[in-house]
Amino acid sequence: MDENRAEGTIRNVGGKVQEGLGRVTGDAKTQAQGVINQASGAAQDLYGQAKHTVTHATATARDKAASAGGWARHYIETQPYMAALIALAIGWLLGRTHRPV
Repeated sequence: MDENRAEGTIRNVGGKVQEGLGRVTGDAKTQAQGVINQASGAAQDLYGQAKHTVTHATATARDKAASAGGWARHYIETQPYMAALIALAIGWLLGRTHRPV
């Protein structure tokens, strides 16, 4: 679990306890502070979730790129003439799509 998610959850639970304590004692300031801590904890937890998601997506993209690079290297090494022909065709097509203004 991410550090931000753990701290956010702790702050959220602490805010709930603080809000309940303020409600029981009738202290509006403690109750309001508890609500603020809950919101702050929820925001920190969401930040941790987003950070984890981005980290996971980046790692997945890096693995996919490495896999594609490995495939391309293998293809070029095993079939160099076909790879050169494909590269030539792609270059020709890109050249045909360029139209001067």
